[in-house]
Amino acid sequence: MTWRKTRFPHPDAALAEADGLRWLAQVPDGARVARVHDVGPGVLELESIRSGTTTAAAARAFGAALARTHAARADFFGQVPGSTGGFMAQAPMPGPSAPNHAPLTALTWGEFYATARVLPFLRTAVGQGSITPDGAATVEAVAARLVAGDLEHDQPAGVRERTAQGRPAVARLHGDLWNGNVLWDADAGGEAVLIDATAHGGHAETDLAMLDLFGQPHLREILEGYQEVSPLADGWPDRIALHQLNPLLVHTVLFGSSYADAAVGAAAAYV
Repeated sequence: MTWRKTRFPHPDAALAEADGLRWLAQVPDGARVARVHDVGPGVLELESIRSGTTTAAAARAFGAALARTHAARADFFGQVPGSTGGFMAQAPMPGPSAPNHAPLTALTWGEFYATARVLPFLRTAVGQGSITPDGAATVEAVAARLVAGDLEHDQPAGVRERTAQGRPAVARLHGDLWNGNVLWDADAGGEAVLIDATAHGGHAETDLAMLDLFGQPHLREILEGYQEVSPLADGWPDRIALHQLNPLLVHTVLFGSSYADAAVGAAAAYV
């Protein structure tokens, strides 16, 4: 059986999502991804998953598989698979840009996160009136620290180990890994299946922070499995809110000022 998805912000978004799912599915022993059966402008057909409950063992297995997916890497921060570009918040995903026309492969995580994930959505939120000038100044101060490199931190061990010397360590991300995009297959012992990817090259802690943001009930077991395969860098719990700043700004743009306080509050810890 297949599941047909037709609600997209733009016809190309269906093509981008299919490219992302296929890119994630390429990873040997990585996280299971819903199979793409067919795709066209504005239409995506996926395998149908009968969602159910899971077990602690299946959640730990998902964490281990997600670590292997991240460790499969990307070529640079902001890389998206395919030729259509990615979509985020019902709009084209802001693309990365390296300073002084340097190659994108030299882009640091902080530069990418500030210029392609934080500031574009902050500007939109301010234009909508959802974030005040004082709130914007707080987020901008964090963006300045990101660009300056003050908030750089290591990728998990598995990503670092598979990175060539002299190259930035870049993880292969799902990119929108909130609780609703992890289905537990009732016909496969509760195995996790990923859907609705916004796949790109980024920092692995971003996917984990998204699982935390909207209350993944099996997060403890997922993290246990992840750490067994690819230990996280020291201090990662202190960076959860930093990695949640982008999705909180996206939700501010989509749903208004009810998320603005949370976004500014997340930024305030890193000023």
